[in-house]
Amino acid sequence: MESLKVYILIQNRMYGDGIRSGLGLAVENHYAYPVIMNGEFPSMSQYMAENISWITDMEGAVLCCGGDAPDNLPEGVDIQSLSLEELGEQMREADFIIPYGLPKQTNEPPPACAE
Repeated sequence: MESLKVYILIQNRMYGDGIRSGLGLAVENHYAYPVIMNGEFPSMSQYMAENISWITDMEGAVLCCGGDAPDNLPEGVDIQSLSLEELGEQMREADFIIPYGLPKQTNEPPPACAE
């Protein structure tokens, strides 16, 4: 079976499941590229930092489009920032592009759900 190149476009700030889906693809010997759109990052747990590191170790990458990656990333976490045009060029080589997540909400989440 040949390895596939898969981009997962994550469009809202609840990115955890999209990152884990990318990790699952990487474990199955595919190249996973989760893309966090709009530059929105919630606080990052150690668990999620480890998932991002594993994707990078398996020759994939976690990308950020539409904003800069946060400065306060844990050690060993590499999130590459790129413009929409650069993302479009990279996705021309993709075997699959998966839109992931719900559209951006118009209302702020309640404080208990904001973290």
